[in-house]
Amino acid sequence: MSRTALVAIGGNSLITDKNNPDIPHQWDAVRETCRHLADMVEDGWRLIVTHGNGPQVGYILRRNELAAHEVHTTPLDLIVADTQGAIGYMLQQALSNELFSRNMEVPVVSVVTQVLVDENDPAFTAPSKPIGGFMTEAQAELFQSQGWQVVEDAGRGWRRVVASPRPVRIVEEQAIRHLVSAGGVVIAVGGGGIPVVQNSKGELREIRGVMAVIDKDWASGLLAAQLDVDLLLISTGVPQVCINFNTPQQENLGEITAVQLRQYLSEGHFAPGSMRPKVEAVLDFLDNGGKQALITSPAYIGQAMRKETGTWITAE
Repeated sequence: MSRTALVAIGGNSLITDKNNPDIPHQWDAVRETCRHLADMVEDGWRLIVTHGNGPQVGYILRRNELAAHEVHTTPLDLIVADTQGAIGYMLQQALSNELFSRNMEVPVVSVVTQVLVDENDPAFTAPSKPIGGFMTEAQAELFQSQGWQVVEDAGRGWRRVVASPRPVRIVEEQAIRHLVSAGGVVIAVGGGGIPVVQNSKGELREIRGVMAVIDKDWASGLLAAQLDVDLLLISTGVPQVCINFNTPQQENLGEITAVQLRQYLSEGHFAPGSMRPKVEAVLDFLDNGGKQALITSPAYIGQAMRKETGTWITAE
């Protein structure tokens, strides 16, 4: 594919004000993000758009808790699928409208995406990814009796935890490739994808969902490598990656090589669950033949593409 970018949007990018997480405010955030995406399309880029879903999964889990006395609860793999459909719909509609307003007839489509993981991944023996809200010890015991793993979280209460295995393969990669080649903007791998494992018996091949979540940035980097895109763009809450964060020695990173970035990673500059998975995704992408990557915030995508800000990472 020529001049193709994969743009990864964080789930929190859709909720810019924690005091107003309702759907109308989410629509406002989505429309703002899609203006920046439309700028890239107008500049001649083919796009694959991925997105996070952490806050939205939490809301669905909470609705399940509140309604459990009346309706059945929803398995985690279906919750990920639900959020892929809902957030994909919002991005698809907002981006289509924005492109149409610029007299650009570019099809936009969402793909409910499954991501293969290894059922023997060590993450399954030590679940560590918190999901849902905090709860009392009594509530935690109830969830534990239902098969959930729960942990006490730094004195703030109890939370459910699930495994976060490494993605192995994007199941719908060929379909996504064909759609992009046909000139469409494709929204895929929402929330890191629906985690599935594969059972093989002779010629029988069967995949099934598992109780896990996949880091959105890891899955985005894998898809970007599989599609051999020209640019992996990971959006986050800050315009640039920095080292010595929140200290007098804080230093923003502009253009940097993968070797330098890996050194900073080994020195512990990037927090787990925050910048670390983004840096790991970029390094995996470049290790697998990727050309260049960019980390910046949605509002600064235009300036970053002109190299006025953002953190640009190259293989050498």
